[in-house]
This record gives sequence, structure tokens and C-alpha cells, in this order.
Amino acid sequence: MNPLIVANEAAELIDFLIDVFGATDVPEARTLDQDGLILHAELRLGDSLLTLADRKPDWPFTPALTRVYVDDVEATLARAEARGARIVTRPTDFFGDTLARFQDPSANLWWVYKHDPKADQDWAEPSFSSDADDWSSFSTPEIEYIHGSLVGAMRTLHDPRTR
Repeated sequence: MNPLIVANEAAELIDFLIDVFGATDVPEARTLDQDGLILHAELRLGDSLLTLADRKPDWPFTPALTRVYVDDVEATLARAEARGARIVTRPTDFFGDTLARFQDPSANLWWVYKHDPKADQDWAEPSFSSDADDWSSFSTPEIEYIHGSLVGAMRTLHDPRTR
């Protein structure tokens, strides 16, 4: 699977992702449309390929919600914040992983994870009761924070062109 992000100022987002995640641009993939906007660009991010394009003036705002595994969550957040990102979720334990989120300057939300292989030995997948309506049986302060920070961030998403 290769995610596609359509954003305002795709070239700026590409530079942001190179700086924050150490992504590698694939210059031979870059294609400009007749209007000069990026029609297709590719970044290698770890073992994934991320496709980007500029949003046309009459296209709707469609923020991307993307999950990325990194080696150092704190350093990734620091680089993102230095480039204008807003931290949405501080690094938090999440079923053995570390999870954080940020919103980039193009208003996309990024889930940033670090996987702890030791947690695989200790973590058992939660079992849901057939009569359970929600995650309330798994409620912890960490889960409440993670959920609340996402709900809050989703409510504040806005089209960058309307600022």
C-alpha cells in the first residue's frame, strides 16, 4: 500500500517530510501539471513509498491521517515542531508501543510510533465482550489522553487556504 497525500504547497510538505522523517525524494518521479503544480511526486520513507500531489484550486481540503514508525519519537517530534508542526499527542505508552501525534503545517495529522519488540512478549491482544459497546473496559489515563487528543485535533482541522 502506498499512501497519497494531496496538499497545498506539496513542495513545502516534501521538504518538511525530508527534514522530519529523513525521507528520500525520488526526483525522477516528479511530474508537474500544465499549471505548474505537482501532479505526482514520490518519497521513500523507510520501506514505504509516499506519493504527493498539489491540491488544485477547486479541489476540497482533504487532510491525510498517516502512521509512521520511527526509531526516536522525541527527536522526530522536535524536528516536526521546529518546522512549524503542532504537537497533538505527547509520547504515550500504547499497548507496548510509544505513540505521539502532530499536525504538520499543511494540516495533515501524523501518528508517530516506536515499537518496543520486548512488548510483544508481554502484550496480549484485548478481548472484547460481545455486549461491550466501546473501549470503556480498557479505559486507562493513557487511553483517555490518546483518544481525547485525537478528538480535539480532529475538531480543529481546517483548510490552510482559509486562514
